[in-house]
Amino acid sequence: MNKIIHRYIFREIAVPFFIILFVLTFVLLMGKILQIMDLMVNKGISIADVGHLIVLVMPNFLLFTIPIALLVSILIAMGRFSADNEITALKASGVSLVQMFVPVGFASLLAFACAILIGFFLVPQSNFAVKKLLFQLATQNASIGIKEKVFNADFKGILIYADKIPVDGEYMEGVLISDTRIIGEPNTILAKKAYLIADSKLMIVKLRLENGSIHTVGPDLKNYRKVDFTSYDINLDLSTTFKAITDEHKSSTDMTLTELLARMKKPGMKDADVRELAIEVHKKFSIPLSCLFFGLLALPLGITSHRAVKSRGFAVGIIIVSAYYLLRIGGEALVETGRLAPAVGVWTPNVFFAVLGILLFYLSAKEISLFQKIAATLRKSRTNDEVSP
Repeated sequence: MNKIIHRYIFREIAVPFFIILFVLTFVLLMGKILQIMDLMVNKGISIADVGHLIVLVMPNFLLFTIPIALLVSILIAMGRFSADNEITALKASGVSLVQMFVPVGFASLLAFACAILIGFFLVPQSNFAVKKLLFQLATQNASIGIKEKVFNADFKGILIYADKIPVDGEYMEGVLISDTRIIGEPNTILAKKAYLIADSKLMIVKLRLENGSIHTVGPDLKNYRKVDFTSYDINLDLSTTFKAITDEHKSSTDMTLTELLARMKKPGMKDADVRELAIEVHKKFSIPLSCLFFGLLALPLGITSHRAVKSRGFAVGIIIVSAYYLLRIGGEALVETGRLAPAVGVWTPNVFFAVLGILLFYLSAKEISLFQKIAATLRKSRTNDEVSP
């Protein structure tokens, strides 16, 4: 009998969980739509590469949306049971709140396992893979963007003109470059041939020029200098093309737990850098564990006789999630400034909601209303004050 009830409750949680997970992930992805459209329309990136990029950024979204989807789905499921008087029927049949928590706890454990797998392995690897893919796309965009007999200004401080480019695009002939990266000392570079060379280790793209000359005119227009060369390399700055994406990924988020701990032990590390690494270490555990605390908290909160089940579940879920992430962001900010220890700043939201969940679960199991308990305590305190001389 209990197994049937457990499967029934678990199914009622699972269905809204996947729906909410999909909706929340899609909403977060909508924030990237403009950048994705820019990659497709203006940067010459193929749909397959854009799809690959979306897949790689999904683990970051899922790590954020899994705990939220779990919380809201439990609130909705328990709220529907209460509105249909199924909670009352279960209690009348001898099913306690602890027994009802078995499928809720199982769902929370599954969400915890998924979140910790994503946080420990997929997020660092996907972040590193995103950088590799962006570099490949940037290299591809550099070769695609340079057309013959057209001035190309996609690179910061450099204007490139190529008189002829073969069909295969392996090199350029008759190259003219205006280099204004050095303020007050612009250079004009002429070369017979030029090649684009990508260095995947250093993540840079070079334009290698052959058999040419550099012409420089002084700021006062009185001095002129010419330098001939057989080979000359120019580093191309691709930040203007992909800055909006690459700036979102911190170096600490690319590391696994082992790499973070090893980096923290390196001598000569600044205190601010150590605190940033410590925050990432604690977040790898605290974010997945929030699934368990949210499950413990959502069960007593979801049991209600309110008729607007879905709207109330969303509203309560949004309030709890907002409070949780506000506490987390505030704690991390205090850690970064050195006012709190990393463990205190990162774990305070989890401890707060864990204690609150245990308290509400206990009161709900004893069928004690929290508001009635507070009112009774206030009345007792007022009576004692009146009795005392």
